[in-house]
Amino acid sequence: MSWPGKIASQLIKSLFKKPATINYPAQKSGIAEGFRGKLKFDSKKCVGCKMCMRDCPTGAIEIRKIGDKEFEAEINLGKCIYCAQCVDSCFKKALETTEEFELAGLDPEKLKVVFNAKGDNARTDNDSKK
Repeated sequence: MSWPGKIASQLIKSLFKKPATINYPAQKSGIAEGFRGKLKFDSKKCVGCKMCMRDCPTGAIEIRKIGDKEFEAEINLGKCIYCAQCVDSCFKKALETTEEFELAGLDPEKLKVVFNAKGDNARTDNDSKK
């Protein structure tokens, strides 16, 4: 069979096959058990030992003291490799992973998330500069 004949037969076979991929933005796929997504910080549990900072291979997390027994965490999602080493090393379980994974962005400053002790809400650094 000649080269155009091979292409034509492959084209006809492909027309009747079910697609191997999903229509991602329209259809969400399930998340696997043990998935490590965006980090979540609970300042009420944090004692300020900074073991998470020491164990982070990329230096993506910073714990700061903001008051007496009050700490905030700044997590740079642009540096984070989502290995969850910080979660494993936190003996008070102040850090945990979530199933949130759609974190892409063009502005690197928006990838810095600060979890503060005052209300424990997450905000980006740009929110604090307004």
